[in-house]
Amino acid sequence: MAGRYDRNPFDEEEEVNPFANPGSVPAATNSRLSPLPPEPVDFNYGRGATVDIPLDSNSEGSNYKDLKKKEKELQAKEAELRRREQEVKRREDAANRAGIVLEEKNWPPFFPIIHHDIANDIPIHLQRLQYVAFTTLLGLTLCLLWNIVAVTTAWIKGEGVKIWFLAVIYFIAGVPGGYFLWYRPLYNASRSESAMKFGWFFMFYLLHIGFCIFAAVAPPIVFRGKSLTGILPAIDLIGSRVLVGIFYFIGFGLFCLESVLSIWVIQQVYMYFRGSGKAAQMKREAARGAVRAAI
Repeated sequence: MAGRYDRNPFDEEEEVNPFANPGSVPAATNSRLSPLPPEPVDFNYGRGATVDIPLDSNSEGSNYKDLKKKEKELQAKEAELRRREQEVKRREDAANRAGIVLEEKNWPPFFPIIHHDIANDIPIHLQRLQYVAFTTLLGLTLCLLWNIVAVTTAWIKGEGVKIWFLAVIYFIAGVPGGYFLWYRPLYNASRSESAMKFGWFFMFYLLHIGFCIFAAVAPPIVFRGKSLTGILPAIDLIGSRVLVGIFYFIGFGLFCLESVLSIWVIQQVYMYFRGSGKAAQMKREAARGAVRAAI
């Protein structure tokens, strides 16, 4: 039976009085952690601590006023931009209702002077025809340019300067005239399906074909026909001036090719014009115009 004063196994080996003299504490207790240093009593537990933040009421007020001022300026600019956008949209809508199309100059690419965009402006079923018509415009430019070269050669060989001036006039009047009188009307007619513009194209394109046929023959009407590189002056010059005659024969071939291609174009346009019902529409529009003129 255990003794009355047996040691409790859960008791520590030795009681240590924390208030006792440190020198009297046994060496075995030195391995324990030393107690934390005492802290001052603070019943707020750190919640009463304050942080000093310098506040400048004057600078804060000025910054707020600046922000408000910038905000008003931005709102005013935004309202002005919105007003301008609405004005531009209103003008574009008015132009569209009036049939006015804003066009950007994009051809030729190295020096844009006209707007030309068949792929985006012309319906896909008319694009091939429009490309061929544009080829005839370029062909006319080539014919008249070569006409200047051939006539310049004839002038150098002693045919006189008057035929050279006529050749230059043909080029200056023919290329812009062809663009504005028949190519541009066909371009606009294909884009807008306007019957009246088709009629304008037919009238001036027939004149274009007539001029090409006349130039290919070049009868001796104006200065014996040598201002144009046709077959008759070519035959006349080949015997005396071979080089000039060759140049005239080349011009004759170019005018013949231009005439044949132009005849094909007007046939195709006329077939589309009749098949799409534009002929009847043009007659109705012409009748209405005559009635309005009479009234």
